[in-house]
Amino acid sequence: MAGRRPIVGGNWKMHTDREQATALLGALRARLDGLAGVEVVIFPPSAWLTLAADALAGSTLAVGVQNVYWVAEGAFTGELSAAQLGGVAKWALIGHSERRHVFNERNEDSGRKLRSVLAAGLAPVLAVGETREEREAGDTRAVVERQLLAAFDGVEGLAPGFVVAYEPVWAIGTGLAATAEQAEAAAAIVRDIVRARFGAATAEACRVQYGGSVNPANVGGFASRPGIDGALVGGASLDADAFAAICRAFAVS
Repeated sequence: MAGRRPIVGGNWKMHTDREQATALLGALRARLDGLAGVEVVIFPPSAWLTLAADALAGSTLAVGVQNVYWVAEGAFTGELSAAQLGGVAKWALIGHSERRHVFNERNEDSGRKLRSVLAAGLAPVLAVGETREEREAGDTRAVVERQLLAAFDGVEGLAPGFVVAYEPVWAIGTGLAATAEQAEAAAAIVRDIVRARFGAATAEACRVQYGGSVNPANVGGFASRPGIDGALVGGASLDADAFAAICRAFAVS
């Protein structure tokens, strides 16, 4: 990992009610607060952002938002802007495949969101990845490049430790994870593109997570790869013991 600090995110998606969220936050804090060698970010549903911020205050666990709108304020019923999240969330997830493929967000929308997140002083996690059809057609590099370059449009530079989550669409929620070799090869593609756009130092400092059916049984393969700097975890993040095991795997790798 060449000095890059691993980062593990838990994306709860649209799961948990208030009681469940409260219990899960308490369990995660008990298991993970103070864990050295890894950065941990919890992405709860927007309804529980303030709850999470209060429950994790003073701990080493950070809070992230699953999605933002790129306008700071205005008549946009139901939306949430990065500018509104000061003191609540530190991180923002951009370009998750469900936003792209379920809600039809375009690559250009990821760029608008990235610029708004950076302007608000939040730390982004930029998700990219190809479908099964695109991988079988040999288009993984082309797809990831289109997604990254559209997101980077108008961005002058990336902070050290910028996070990209490689999430092959065919592995998300399917139980079919990419192999560690496939994930590391995709991470290398991400760094190639970042290098061409922002230079070698930025590429070397860029952290690339793997996301897609990560669980305690397969995390060791990903954590052992020097090109993979953490994981973006879906279903397993709803189980405190499973998520803690994934975080610990990267903390000791």
